Amino acid sequence: MPTTNTSGRRKTAVARIYLSEGSGAITVNGKDYKEYFPTLPLQYVVTQSTEVAGVAGQYDVKVNVAGGGVKGQAEAVRLAIAKAIVELDADKKPALRAKGLMTRDMRMVERKKPGRKKARKRFQFSKR
Repeated sequence: MPTTNTSGRRKTAVARIYLSEGSGAITVNGKDYKEYFPTLPLQYVVTQSTEVAGVAGQYDVKVNVAGGGVKGQAEAVRLAIAKAIVELDADKKPALRAKGLMTRDMRMVERKKPGRKKARKRFQFSKR
């Protein structure tokens, strides 16, 4: 089986993955995913796509991820893995879509506006 590569994005994080048949090893930026994402919730997010599709332990995943924070990076990896699984087997798409794993979450931080402290926060007003 040739290697399948896809990308996933969340906030400002971008994950590029290379999915190939193997034993289920997930490598993120040269490290094991359990070392890169040390907390259990983030590890669950990364492996969620393979578990929902029922292909856990069948594919090796090599990930290059950059930008954003750890939560955004984990969700970007999850989306990229889901897209790669669907590219290999389109029958898995309804199960992944039902869990919301095929949709790119496009929410981003709103930009700071000129003359304001933050995007919407105003300076304190006093009528003295």
